[in-house]
Amino acid sequence: MATPRTRKHYEGGFQPNMTRREAALILGIRESSPEDRVKAIHKKLMIANHPDAGGSDLIAAKVNEAKDILLGKKKQESIF
Repeated sequence: MATPRTRKHYEGGFQPNMTRREAALILGIRESSPEDRVKAIHKKLMIANHPDAGGSDLIAAKVNEAKDILLGKKKQESIF
């Protein structure tokens, strides 16, 4: 019997200023994913990691920041 394939998740080590690449890694999607996919994945991750349900404040904040960056609601800060 074949073993089920598991998905590799982002292991952290957050950068000071989140990039689109890091945001996509956090959400587990491609940078070019459509808006509805970003929102659906964000909702799924927030249900699992919401601070009111025993999740981490830091993880919830990073998931929200990743969604905002991928949807263009938060401007990325230049490193130069």
